[in-house]
Amino acid sequence: MKKLFAVILAVSVFVSGAFAMTPEEEEAAWKNEPAYGKVIKVGYNGGLCTGTLGITQAKGFFEAEGLNVELVRYQGDTVTLGDALGTGKIDIAGGHIATLLVPAANGVQMKFTTGMHTGCKSLCVLADSPYKTTKDLEGKTIAITTSIGGSDQNITMRFLLRDGIDPVRGVKYKSTDSGAAVLAMQNGEIAAALLSDQFIQKFLENGTLRIIRSITFDDDFKDETCCIFAVSKAICENSPITAKKLTRAHENARKWIMGNREEAVRLMLDNKWASGDFDKVLAFYNTLDYSVDDATTEATLRKVIDDYKTCGILNKSFDTEETLARVWDGVLMEK
Repeated sequence: MKKLFAVILAVSVFVSGAFAMTPEEEEAAWKNEPAYGKVIKVGYNGGLCTGTLGITQAKGFFEAEGLNVELVRYQGDTVTLGDALGTGKIDIAGGHIATLLVPAANGVQMKFTTGMHTGCKSLCVLADSPYKTTKDLEGKTIAITTSIGGSDQNITMRFLLRDGIDPVRGVKYKSTDSGAAVLAMQNGEIAAALLSDQFIQKFLENGTLRIIRSITFDDDFKDETCCIFAVSKAICENSPITAKKLTRAHENARKWIMGNREEAVRLMLDNKWASGDFDKVLAFYNTLDYSVDDATTEATLRKVIDDYKTCGILNKSFDTEETLARVWDGVLMEK
């Protein structure tokens, strides 16, 4: 009964938004949570954008919170990651809002507790093509490097929506890999492609590609949170102090990255969490802002929910604020 009371007390204080515990009280209450002492499985696809997860472990930020974590590699986009979080195969993960929002809003058991960074994809055309703006792409085919209905299409649809183009009927979409997308543009099979900023570096430098829309550089997108930190709903609801510690460890890693970008890149290259020439990887890494605050992340989620409803990506009947409450654990802003 004493253990149950401690858990209820920790949860009620946490949910109240106050979390008015001393560090000693927090540690004592934490020991009564179901997740206490358990190995926390961190889902990580090895990508540079979500490299904070590996860095949080490697630099000891999880350990400093008393957490025992294990990096679990996964492959894939929306379905794979959402399924892994929803079924308990992993406990936390990071990914594009464009990847994770739809499954979270539709009931997959996860909640977002903080943002990761801005950036990191752009809509490109051939440098010598006649296409200057998205308006020029109406009726044309755009390549996406995830599955139809995946994150790349979701990002592209927001560009089109913002520019007054029907994101569903105004263009055609074709799923392909990045290299094939460049060849398809050169062969005239497609007009544009949404691609990773890291991938397109060499093509911008050698004059092959040109950016016409970007979540990294365009004023209406560049300050939005791109990737987000997701925690299983079971941990958020049943072990809220564990969720707070996981979030705090990740935020401390983000702060460290902001002051140690070169070391961060070397760490990721050494651990094969990223690949490529150091200077080029660093140049890309410097375009990502890891200082995004929770107010920005919450505002981004609200805008994306509204846009996805308009595009038909989310059910139009969803109430935006109710949906936001389902996916965003704003209580964790009380650090």
